[in-house]
Amino acid sequence: MLEGIRIVEIEGLGPGPFAAMMLADLGAEVICVQRPGAAPLPGAPETSLLDRGKKTIALDLKSEADRVILQALIRRADALIEGFRPGVMERLGLGPAECHGWNPRLVYGRMTGWGQDGPRALEAGHDLNYIALSGALWYASLPGQPPVTPPTLVGDIGGGALYLVSGILAGLLHAGRSGMGTVVDAAIVDGSAHMMSLIMLMQAGGRFQAQRGASMLDGPHWSRSYVCADGGFVSVQCLEPQFYAQFLSLLSLSDDPAFARQNDPASWPAATGQLAALFASQPRDHWTALFAGSDACVAPVLTPAEAAADPHLVARGTWTDTGGALQPRPAPRFDGIARDPGPAPARDQHRTEILKTLGMA
Repeated sequence: MLEGIRIVEIEGLGPGPFAAMMLADLGAEVICVQRPGAAPLPGAPETSLLDRGKKTIALDLKSEADRVILQALIRRADALIEGFRPGVMERLGLGPAECHGWNPRLVYGRMTGWGQDGPRALEAGHDLNYIALSGALWYASLPGQPPVTPPTLVGDIGGGALYLVSGILAGLLHAGRSGMGTVVDAAIVDGSAHMMSLIMLMQAGGRFQAQRGASMLDGPHWSRSYVCADGGFVSVQCLEPQFYAQFLSLLSLSDDPAFARQNDPASWPAATGQLAALFASQPRDHWTALFAGSDACVAPVLTPAEAAADPHLVARGTWTDTGGALQPRPAPRFDGIARDPGPAPARDQHRTEILKTLGMA
């Protein structure tokens, strides 16, 4: 879908490389400008899954000769991705003003945690900090327990990388119509707050409360995970009445008065305790088989390796094993086709090819 689009990525950590990977998955030509020497994260492998489908060249951004190469890449690019703290690219002479002077159509994508301005803009932070401040972490646990979310998924990826991708795509459409580039300020704190819109809608309708454990997704017995006899887990989220009825029927609990008031918070603790004891009586595979093919909205909690072997995900080809490395295939799909990801290059692998393309070899 993005064939013919050229993107320059200034090597960073986390959400920026993920966003560039997704654009490469969608067909863009992504050139990752790496720092000379080792990977930016100590202990990281020489080849990174997040570099799949990209081309790589190592450049020292403080070297005048290497900056000439980078400037030539930027002149030919449709978009640029950088993930430094605010002001770093400007001090290198590579800020939006300079880049737009070389290439007025450039979409300049900036990936940060706190954003380009505001009191915290220059502070350090990580995924958990950003979603804590944005409000996105508040409902993310069981009552009385500290909030916990899947690492990086809500902040770095959901509120960060995916918002940078959507911003760059919107910027490319704008540049195609107007001939003018733009600066995309993708801040994880903003994106994760924006992701709260559905919950805020439900809060306005009285379905979400500020009190922890009293809302429709963080308190009910029908919206949580349970421990099984073998130490595995199952997830339950049968929100709609018809699905809740199927759930109770399969567990032979339809006539149990403890489960009659689905949306009454006063009944939730006792029902939760009863379900916890029930699920703990059998291994995970027992419950998986019991609910298979139903609309009870129950699914086992799988490891990535188990997920890759699940019949549904196998049928869709969601995961792939490339050279012994398990990784997800690109998403979304177009025309129902599951595409294989491109290979992950070595550091500086495409230097000669890139310099030849620029006429600088």
